Amino acid sequence: MKIYTKRGDKGQTSLFGGTTIPKNSARIHAYGTVDELNSVLGIALSNPVSRRGSDILNDIQEQLFVLGADLATLPSKKSKIERIGSTQIKQLEGWIDELDEQLPDLTSFILPGGSAQGAALHLARTVCRRAERHTVELKTSEPVSDDAVIYLNRLSDLLFVLARFENREAGNQETKWLPRS
Repeated sequence: MKIYTKRGDKGQTSLFGGTTIPKNSARIHAYGTVDELNSVLGIALSNPVSRRGSDILNDIQEQLFVLGADLATLPSKKSKIERIGSTQIKQLEGWIDELDEQLPDLTSFILPGGSAQGAALHLARTVCRRAERHTVELKTSEPVSDDAVIYLNRLSDLLFVLARFENREAGNQETKWLPRS
């Protein structure tokens, strides 16, 4: 099987189910940004992440493939895989609660950074927020499940908590943002 097909050379691509759409459509922006997020998580995993963080991130990468396929399949088409739903959202919430209870309370905003893995997770959080914005934008014109938006919202929260957790595990202090007077 060749990697290149030449089918997209004129700015079109096919969704799962065969529908052809322009490569600059809101749907492509949404699932393309989910794909970018998954790659950023790969960068985070290339750093010395804790065992717990690695387990969580590996599960999230699998879920992001499901979400990408969900967004690449029109709701009117039968999906060959499950769609993101309440089970995955509850799992994210469980991980947030588990990790957050091990961290000191936030008393101010913190600057993104710290360890290499913490910084990569902060970057992943911002890419996740962009994926969420693109998905919300898509939802204004085409059917998209509410769960896709909720999932991305929870995931960005988890990535923030996980960045803090990994920085703590690496022995890095958080840098508080203190507004100048």
